[in-house]
Amino acid sequence: MLFGELAELTGQRNAIDGRIVDIVAEIDGDGLWGSTGCRSISALVAWRTGISPRNAQTITTVAERLEDFPRCTDALREGRLSLDQVGVIAERAADGSDAHYAALASVATVTQLRTAITLEPRPDAKPSWEPDRSITKTETATHTTWRIRLPKVEAAKVEAGLASHRDGLITEWKTAHGEDSSEQTPPFPTTVDAFLSLVETGWDAEATRRPHGQHTTVVVHLDGEKRSADLHLGPVLSDADRQYLLCDATCELWLERQRTPIGAGRATRTISRRLRRALEHRDRCCAVPGCGATRGLHAHHIRHWEDGGPTDPDNLILLCPFHHRLHHTGGITISGTATRLVVTDTNGATLTGASLARPPTTPPPAVPPCTGPLGARADWWWYTPFEPQPPPPTN
Repeated sequence: MLFGELAELTGQRNAIDGRIVDIVAEIDGDGLWGSTGCRSISALVAWRTGISPRNAQTITTVAERLEDFPRCTDALREGRLSLDQVGVIAERAADGSDAHYAALASVATVTQLRTAITLEPRPDAKPSWEPDRSITKTETATHTTWRIRLPKVEAAKVEAGLASHRDGLITEWKTAHGEDSSEQTPPFPTTVDAFLSLVETGWDAEATRRPHGQHTTVVVHLDGEKRSADLHLGPVLSDADRQYLLCDATCELWLERQRTPIGAGRATRTISRRLRRALEHRDRCCAVPGCGATRGLHAHHIRHWEDGGPTDPDNLILLCPFHHRLHHTGGITISGTATRLVVTDTNGATLTGASLARPPTTPPPAVPPCTGPLGARADWWWYTPFEPQPPPPTN
């Protein structure tokens, strides 16, 4: 009884996912997502449906390759294949393999589909100038494990840096403790200590160069009739660029009369280190609903600094560089206070972080139950991988 209900619900879920893919493809084709303030169609899907970015990317990938895999997507709409099965095919399978994988997916699990796609013969690709490098992180309850993959040349740089810091730590240890050691003597420096020293040194250098996270120094020239701003030895900035930079920068003020400097003020920070730390502790991420970015955030004055907006927590929020620039160019509007923030798109619609999910008002899709893959162990010795057909000869 329960297995029958599970198969029925699975078929309905697959058909609903197929309809969502069609809607996303239409939104993407018409470019409707650009007016919402989202940086990509997958970000819009994650926000509006309340799913993870990874699942949103799967839906977007399937939507982008609807024409390449009509049989697979038809099976999704009819409830016979799951979104994950079609997603694996859309992400990695070669063009022209629709019929092959539509038949295989009817009996294969997602893991087996991934294995089958890796067995495809790949045409000789041109050498890529992008180095093969990656960093992965695995977390447990007490520790974090990092795995770093680098080309030989870059790995040699890391080795040299680690060796240099390890030698420095060993020298300091010997200077401080000499040949005498006891139970209270710190452990002898290891490669892990050298790695942490390397990270801390780079962090300290970055903090010295950009102590408050500011992204520029703005030289402001003021006269009695108008105000303008330009980068040092650079062009005059537009109003939008000037307001964008003055949100979180070091500001150096020059007073002019008839384009002749008559005085200069001290270079001051619009946002101090202590205030920025308070904003980071409060906001945690970009304040635009549905974004969630946590790196490289800019502090933004809700009421612009040059318009008399106070530099206090109630008038400040953190924005990612994309949404900060989008606001100053008119893509989104930000008003209110930090605790009662109002963000609207170009159509005046208020953006919220809530999912659009609601109780259904239509009956579930009329599709047959989906029992899923066979679950049998795959014998890859007898499997014939998909082989792309060679292009027709040209006369």
